[in-house]
Amino acid sequence: MGYGRMEQGPLAELLVERFENMPPQLRVAARFVLDHPKDVALMSMREQAHQAGVSHSTMMRLARWLGLEGYEDMRSLYARALRDTGASEPARRGADQGGDPGYSTAGVVADTLAAQVSSLGEYGNASQFIAAADLLARSRNLFGLGSRSGYPVANHFVHIMSFLAGGDRKVTLVGEMGGHGLDALQGAGRGDVLLAVGMSPYERTTIDVARQSARQGVGVVAITDSSVSPLARIARETIIVTANSQSFFRSMAPAFAAVEILAALTAAQSEVNAAERVRQSEEQLAAFGIYWKPPR
Repeated sequence: MGYGRMEQGPLAELLVERFENMPPQLRVAARFVLDHPKDVALMSMREQAHQAGVSHSTMMRLARWLGLEGYEDMRSLYARALRDTGASEPARRGADQGGDPGYSTAGVVADTLAAQVSSLGEYGNASQFIAAADLLARSRNLFGLGSRSGYPVANHFVHIMSFLAGGDRKVTLVGEMGGHGLDALQGAGRGDVLLAVGMSPYERTTIDVARQSARQGVGVVAITDSSVSPLARIARETIIVTANSQSFFRSMAPAFAAVEILAALTAAQSEVNAAERVRQSEEQLAAFGIYWKPPR
């Protein structure tokens, strides 16, 4: 199964490798370290334990589980990695300088989203996109699956990938709302690919359907928020995106961007002229009077 390789810190591969064998509380601590590498470098161990929802002794046990003498050794590794990459949280401090707080909030949210989307093009992430796109390009049929906040991302995937469909190949949205229902996957099997979208807290239906699809031989591509999420452990290829935002909600903007990157790469690997397909589709829709026209 493929795990995303976003910049998750110097111990990411070791944490993912040992995650399944960790006791439950160590898993919680390990996930915090994987998902918040900058906080590991910048926050005290007690602050990190509080954020993760575990005791500070659990954080120390995690360090020893990884072969380190103590948690300060882990913090030092992450602090050094942060300095080496020159990473920093994007922010505009207009309010601190006497500006309108609204402008500051807009700037912080926009900068954060821009940085999250930009990170998708980094080498480790790009390699995962290429591998996932190769699986999509070779697929017989494509399915998109997502619930709640993941549903519009799956719907967007189905919409843009439908331009690459042709012949006997179908692209189908499954699940709730406007989808065809889970029965659409009954005949799916080897050669088909399911894109499953899920962020914490994970919807049980998405996990169960992705797992059953994998059992049927369907290749699962996951867009999720952690290399140790349940979807990542099911998927053949995984794209890791962050859902953190500078506001009260979880952002799906990076997930939408991931879908569009996947579509562009899949189109490049396919023999289909996607641009011509889009043009033909828009001409047909225009002929049916779908598009608004200004009065003459």
